[in-house]
Amino acid sequence: MAEAIEHSVVETNGICIHVAQLGSGPAVLLLHGFPEIWYSWRYQMPALAAAGYRAIAPDLRGYGQSDAPLGIQHYTVFDVVGDLVGLLDFLQQDQAVLVGHDWGAIIAWNFCMLRPERVKGIVALSVPFSPRNPHISPVQRFEKLIGEGFYYCRFQEPGRAEADFARHGTKAVLKTLLGSSGRGMIAPKDKELFDIFRVPDKLPPWLTEEDIEYYALQFEKSGFTPPLNYYRATDLSWRLSSPWTGARIQTPAIFITGDKDVVYGFPGTKEFIHSDKFRKFVPNLRGVTVVPGAGHFIQQQKHAEVNELILRFLASILPSRL
Repeated sequence: MAEAIEHSVVETNGICIHVAQLGSGPAVLLLHGFPEIWYSWRYQMPALAAAGYRAIAPDLRGYGQSDAPLGIQHYTVFDVVGDLVGLLDFLQQDQAVLVGHDWGAIIAWNFCMLRPERVKGIVALSVPFSPRNPHISPVQRFEKLIGEGFYYCRFQEPGRAEADFARHGTKAVLKTLLGSSGRGMIAPKDKELFDIFRVPDKLPPWLTEEDIEYYALQFEKSGFTPPLNYYRATDLSWRLSSPWTGARIQTPAIFITGDKDVVYGFPGTKEFIHSDKFRKFVPNLRGVTVVPGAGHFIQQQKHAEVNELILRFLASILPSRL
């Protein structure tokens, strides 16, 4: 069914966004994370189309075949949500169900907060909603909880991660990042992140050499700087979002993660997910699923389980399609 996927370029919010689509029916907007592209949803798009939905998977700004504006200031959550609102407008979709993984989940939660009338439901993978803390920025919080060597903090310095990645090459970096979902990414003070990683000898079953070739081709187009700018714009997004302090996500939602996911192991994350506080900020949370044996790239690694959960949720909030 991969041959049936339609590719197009949409002008929105002052830039061009590449989008892959498959199927017809209610819109399901698939939002990838780092280091991913539209192709990260290759296991979900056919399943959604077969069930009567329109799968829409863009390359987010800075990724793949989409434009990559220069400057950290162009990668706030407001910029990316603006792109997606424009994309839905172009496709004449009043509403969509959002399915987001990693950074895509962060964008999806913010989309629900900023434009709730455009969202029918949200499936968040790996990253739960994070209420805004008015007293400390996200990067400062990570530095305090985990330390300067934590990957999120190391990514803040322009050029540092890029130089680290360049020592190994795009394919080796992607193999390592995509194949190391159960490892913590914390570098000692005198070392870089890739000093502590080893390129895996064997890829996991859900990831082939052909997949890596395609990923690498896309990341070599614009480099790693634009995707890393999402991390570098985190505190800017935090400052700009001060009016939404205390905001709740009212959209119907489910959350899916793996028990081997590195994010699940962040300090306080597991406790938050399984507490009443998560439900306080997402009052229409319909369920939390922790998939045994699943790492960070869960929609690829455990695609059958994830597809079933997504389709079950869609069936609960949308009219029958078949």
